[in-house]
Order: sequence, then structure tokens, then C-alpha cells
Amino acid sequence: MPMPLSDTNPEVEKVQIEIIRSMSSSQRFRLVNDLIMTGRTLSLSGLRDCFPQASPEELRRRLSTLLLGPDLATKVYGPEPLPPTVR
Repeated sequence: MPMPLSDTNPEVEKVQIEIIRSMSSSQRFRLVNDLIMTGRTLSLSGLRDCFPQASPEELRRRLSTLLLGPDLATKVYGPEPLPPTVR
């Protein structure tokens, strides 16, 4: 039997799905936006741990590497400070 992809109890998952389905489009949009912003906040926190001396500008530049990938981030924002964010 295959393992489920979620550790959420199936009954709880059904309730979650019902709640999401009952939301308006704008409520769902806000929920997704909140999740994205939480992910960015967590990523910046991790970058601060890895690069404690980095300025806010450097941290934003490193975040762009995580979000866009090193090649696109370099094309858009210029070279990344050393050591590289992604190894």
C-alpha cells in the first residue's frame, strides 16, 4: 500500500478542504499571499542565520537567488556576494 503524501489525518483534511471551498476568491487569494509571505520571511530568517554580517540589501539579493535561481537573479540584479547562497 502506498504511503500517503500528507501527515494530516484524512478527516481533518476533509474539513480543511471544505473550509477552503467555502472561501471567496479574495479570501483564498489572501491565504495564498499570506503563505508566500511566510515562506519569504522564513527564507530571510535562514539567510540571516547563514550570513549574520549581511546587510538587509545583501539579504534581499540572496533571497532573489533562492526565488529566481542563480542565473536569472544575476541577470536581473547583478553578481551575488561571496560565498554563494546556493551551493
